This record gives sequence, structure tokens and C-alpha cells, in this order.
Amino acid sequence: MTHLHNDPADFADEALAGFAAAHAARVRPVDGGVVRAHGTPAGQVAVVIGGGSGHYPAFAGLVGRGLAHGAAAGNVFASPSARQVRSVATAAHGGAGVLLLFGNYAGDVLHFGEAAQRLTADGIPTETFAVTDDIAAAPPGERRDRRGIAGDLPVFKAAAAAAEQGLPLAEVLAAARHADARTRSFGIAFGGCTLPGADAPLFTVPEGRMAVGLGIHGEPGIGEAPLPTADEAAELLVETLLAELPDGVDSPAGRRAAVLLNGLGAVTYEELFVVYRTVARLLGEAGVRIVEPEVGELVTSFDMAGVSLTLTWLDDRLADLWAAPADTPAHRKGALPADAPAPVPGPEAAAVDGAVPPPRTRPQQPATAESRA
Repeated sequence: MTHLHNDPADFADEALAGFAAAHAARVRPVDGGVVRAHGTPAGQVAVVIGGGSGHYPAFAGLVGRGLAHGAAAGNVFASPSARQVRSVATAAHGGAGVLLLFGNYAGDVLHFGEAAQRLTADGIPTETFAVTDDIAAAPPGERRDRRGIAGDLPVFKAAAAAAEQGLPLAEVLAAARHADARTRSFGIAFGGCTLPGADAPLFTVPEGRMAVGLGIHGEPGIGEAPLPTADEAAELLVETLLAELPDGVDSPAGRRAAVLLNGLGAVTYEELFVVYRTVARLLGEAGVRIVEPEVGELVTSFDMAGVSLTLTWLDDRLADLWAAPADTPAHRKGALPADAPAPVPGPEAAAVDGAVPPPRTRPQQPATAESRA
């Protein structure tokens, strides 16, 4: 459970203030979230991501050169408001428009969509796209109803890398769509998460059992099964994902894939590595060529005990975007030019010295509205 907090109602704001203070070289706080400390290069599309707090490193941890230009942070497990999204996007705008990216949850779709309308009215060209990688959330024929989980990262990365190449807004959006179309995720959980101030977890899993396909906020999965060994867990994850290949991938043999094994908060890195050894073996036996895998906490859920596996099936274009360098608090890859510009001062720059940014508008819905609104 979450042990360290003050007033639970202030948890998201205080966590964001501490994050900004710890990473002042890469991010600066603005009303509603954070943006790159160095600003968005003039003429570059700004990729702004976001969602509820409680999923670190999603979403603020992915702001920095080579990845997102800003992140809007909602309350715990609740979508940021349209006002917050608009505020962050306005601060991140570099003159070439904004792409808003988020997981496919009702509250996020509503609020990011409303923000896009307001930004467009402000004269800032804006597009939106919701990630839909969780295959447990809906059947293949209803992909747009699927949730966005750890597949957020490769989709965000593809769009941001395209933006770094100076591509226009329509092509940055196309990169996000292409990455999402070729990304699939599937997860299992052994126990629920406890929100700050709560005296019980959001959900429980019977002793000796696991929830299969459970969402990152406790959304219903596809059932329960006996608690597996690490190898059995790896086999379930790999077999399930290999059973649904995206259009254009008729067989895994000889195909390249970005592979992400994600811990949901309470699974140690050593446990993840035990699982990954079998994931890598099974994918290798299927003929998959693994490209720059990620093993660790990518999209978490406080102290939820569980893991998810993500495969992004790469073509030449996606392989280039996945391998492009990035330097954020939580995701670093390759080498960027050393001559970064000086941080851009902002009206809330004092927050990096410990001041809390202006309080966010408290959601009127329950804390789980991000996923259930």
C-alpha cells in the first residue's frame, strides 16, 4: 500500500512538485503538469501526453528531449481536466501544432478532445489520438474499444521521434497511428493496489490465483487462473500475444519486435528478469528478432502486483523511430547532441525549488474515473 503521504487529496500535486524539483534539468512545472525544461524547438510539433497520476513513469517521467514535450497530470487515477491539458499544450506549443496522446479511457477521450477543440479555437492546430494496445479489453474486431496500457510508450516514442525529425502534424499523427496498429499488450495481476489514504485495495485476487487481462485501474479482465510459476507466466503472455498478429504480419518468424516487460508496481526487477529470460527464449524459438527490449516499470499502478508484456511489430520506419535517442527522467536511449539550449524560464519555475504549482481542479467523479467515466 501507499505508506508516505500527507493529505491524500494533495498527493498528486505534491508528487508532481517533488518530481519537478528532482528533475529540474529536464522538466519545468506549469499549471496542470510539466513541459520540457528547454522548451519546444521553434517549428516542431509538440507531443503532449497525459492521464491520471499513480502510473509513474507514465506520464510526466516521459517528458524530455526525444520524447514528449509536455505531460498533463490528473488526480490519482483520474483524467486531467480539459483546462489542464490546454494549459500544458499551450506552454509546450512550438509553433507547428500539438498532438495530444493518451490511453483510451472515457475521461481522457472526453477531456483531451475538449482541450483540442479549445486549442484549435485559440489558433493552435491540434490533433488527438488514444492508444489501444490492451488485447484483453475488446476483441480484434473492436480494437478502438481497447484500453491503452504499457503500449503507450512505443506509441508516444514513435510520434515524438517523428516530431523531432521536423515532420508536420499530420505525419506525426500518422506515426502514432501506425505504431498503435502494430502494438499489442496483455497483462496479469496477483493483487490490487491501494490508493493514498485508503484502508483497502481497489480489488483483491483470491489467494493462489491470478487475474488474467485485468486493467491497470482494476477494470475487469477475462477471468482468473491458478497462480503460475515465472515460466508459466511468460508462456501465457507470449502465447497470448503471438495468437493475435497485426495486419501485415502473417507470421512471427523473421519479424522484428520491440519487447516491453512491464512491472505494475509491486513486482521486483529481479522477478521481471526471471520472467524475461523465458519471454526472450520463447520469442526466439518463434523466430522473433527482439529489438532494444525494455524490462522494468513503464506504466505502473501504485503497488499493484502484476506484469504485462507488450510487442510492437517493427517495420523499417518504426524501427528507426523506436531506436531514436531520447533523454527523459524515466526513459533514456542513445546519445543526443550535447549542446542543449538553456532551460526556458517560466512563471512557475520557482516550483523546482519546492513550491507547489497551482492546485488542480478537483475531480467531481470517483478516483477511478480515468478508467470508468
